[in-house]
Amino acid sequence: MATFVDRVVVHAAGGDGGHGCASIHREKFKPLAGPDGGNGGNGGSVILRVDPQVTTLLEFHHLPHRHASSGSQGMGDHRQGAIGPDLVLGVPDGTVVKDADGNVLADLVGVGAEYVAAAGGRGGLGNAALASPRRKAPGFALLGEPGESQDVVLELKTIADVALVGYPSAGKSSLVAAISAARPKIADYPFTTLVPNLGVVQAGSARYTVADVPGLIPGASEGKGLGLEFLRHIERCAVLVHVLDCATLEPDRDPISDLDVIEAELAQYAGDLGIEGGRVPLQERPRMVVLNKIDVPEARDLAEMVRPELEARGLRVFEVSTASHEGLRPLTFALAELVEKARREAPTPENTRVVLRPKAVDDAGFTVTRREQGGEVWFAVRGEKPERWVRQTDFTNDEAVGYLADRLARLGVEERLFKAGAVAGDEVRIGPDHNSVVFDWEPTLMTGSELLGGPRGSDLRLEDRSRPTRGEKRQEYKERMDAKAAARAELWTEREAGHWADPED
Repeated sequence: MATFVDRVVVHAAGGDGGHGCASIHREKFKPLAGPDGGNGGNGGSVILRVDPQVTTLLEFHHLPHRHASSGSQGMGDHRQGAIGPDLVLGVPDGTVVKDADGNVLADLVGVGAEYVAAAGGRGGLGNAALASPRRKAPGFALLGEPGESQDVVLELKTIADVALVGYPSAGKSSLVAAISAARPKIADYPFTTLVPNLGVVQAGSARYTVADVPGLIPGASEGKGLGLEFLRHIERCAVLVHVLDCATLEPDRDPISDLDVIEAELAQYAGDLGIEGGRVPLQERPRMVVLNKIDVPEARDLAEMVRPELEARGLRVFEVSTASHEGLRPLTFALAELVEKARREAPTPENTRVVLRPKAVDDAGFTVTRREQGGEVWFAVRGEKPERWVRQTDFTNDEAVGYLADRLARLGVEERLFKAGAVAGDEVRIGPDHNSVVFDWEPTLMTGSELLGGPRGSDLRLEDRSRPTRGEKRQEYKERMDAKAAARAELWTEREAGHWADPED
């Protein structure tokens, strides 16, 4: 059973908005006192928020599907529908939110940082809100919008000051246990550490955290071993410490070659990060080398041999033994010095900037595109307002459909269709290709208050009020006479066959 999860896929769905209510106020001596339908409530949103009490993504591993509450429907007497509460999901500090394609949507750092993973739908307006001097008693209401649905990938990048990197069984977990109160699993076989371990170190008045990254091997940045799964935990660390095993029994390994391999893996992994926002690239962060296991005589001799070459590269070298605790105190104070320096040089967090993006003068808010596929021609209408209006329309109500036609005409959709080359009878689709509303365009439909005199819930423009021609009337009369003659002939045939009963017999 998984106890530490640092990457999950969450299927978030916002709550649906409640439908508006179509109601007419009635009381004694006032049977039709005006519309009083209330608006529907907005649906709740799914919000990811940094919670200091949450340290892992294990909860999302077991329950990946999260759905916020929906808003309730509006009611008569101007009663508004209840608003669906937001679903706030606590995530650890340092969680990165990505979409299904790997694009970063949010980097949640700091307590209280949040990201709306799926917004709730907007509640529909009731007929009281739709009333106007031209439409005094609407017989319809707007439907609530469905909530957004989005699959987001959550990746946890541990926030620590120091990261310990190195080969498996180099002694990283032992080092964390020796300088802090952490008690990670320690054994004499490789890949003992399967999850990052955090330890808090107190060096004088300085306090900092140390992360033990699971062992790296050649090809870790390409997915070999466990490196690719946990290399992300070094991205936020201010100091990198190479823990080199001086007592290894493998003939093709030595501290210098181990350092070169790990450095190459870190450089290759850092090339795909694209770190921005004031963070220092991995290659430019302070480094330190720890030559471990000097309690073994052969290891001490090897450490003394490789130390000059490492110092010639500009690296600070410490010879330590986690078994005898030799050299640990100078190491902890040296790390505290680097961490304090990194904290002082860290850029001051800037306040969130409010970016204003005014709409262009010629931006109508929608587009009309002529499309053709397989000999079929149609016109696609895309835009926030037209698509939202279509989702809110009750197509079982003719008056609601007429109201939608009025809104689209005022927005300028009909004029754009003319410019795109549409003619009467052409197919028009509003919305995305996989879920669009399709209708045949009739540009001769009139709009105006003169056509709102019909019963509530109806629209005269949608009724067939065309008068038949004289030829159509003659054809209809002939068909009716032929039907009567055929019926008389059938009755006469039945009477001659004896199936006719005379009431006088």
